[in-house]
Amino acid sequence: MGHAAAASEACAGRDLAPGALTYREQFSSASRTGYLADCWMIPFENSLPIRRLTAFKGQRNFAGLWWCATNQRHVGFESWCERDNLMLLDFDPDVAGFSSQPFRMTLPSSLPQGSHVPDYFVRLADGSAAVIDVRPDNRVTPADQDIFHATEDLCATVGWAYRRLGGLPAVLLANLRWLSGYRHPRCVRPSTAAKLLDRLAADGPMSIRSLAAATGDPVTILAPLFHLLWTHRIGTDICARVLHQGTMVWLNGEAP
Repeated sequence: MGHAAAASEACAGRDLAPGALTYREQFSSASRTGYLADCWMIPFENSLPIRRLTAFKGQRNFAGLWWCATNQRHVGFESWCERDNLMLLDFDPDVAGFSSQPFRMTLPSSLPQGSHVPDYFVRLADGSAAVIDVRPDNRVTPADQDIFHATEDLCATVGWAYRRLGGLPAVLLANLRWLSGYRHPRCVRPSTAAKLLDRLAADGPMSIRSLAAATGDPVTILAPLFHLLWTHRIGTDICARVLHQGTMVWLNGEAP
């Protein structure tokens, strides 16, 4: 969060009771205000950002847009750490949709900051919801922690989960970056995907090198193979080692 955004959060929301939300619904340019107890059922995973991404000379954080395969649209991020966690959300099969800067939430008057804009709202496949803030562990101050605790308490009143995420492990991050390059549906051909899945069903787990060689020309096989890994139709352990030709893969649900 930039200094200007932090200053606006400190002043905003002082005339509203804790738990008031200011938000912009999908396809609407106007903001609306309502209390959490009354509007928790709104599909915030489709909401528009309540504040704009900013860029200015000397800015220490990098802001941008990430095209999400889950949502089939762009979602904003305000730092590399947020971008990395966006990749993880997009990769997670239990996530059905998410939005960035989904609303401004009024905080209790005991806090010096009047309101808080969480980084992400997440809708899970089972219909439940989670609110997420992203901040590396070494950048969480006691004041930040008070805001996160207050946000968690307010979310709990309507059954929303709350999580504060930090940096990702290096191996997981490297593999997500690689596989995300194949997240778009254009990377898969149905006939090629069927061959890969049939080969794994017949022969069981095998290395990426062996699967590509047994199925066809690696030049045309590898992109669909990586897309199937991204979509979890093929499984592997992306946390153990950086992906390479000898990495073992299998049909999802048939891990060795």
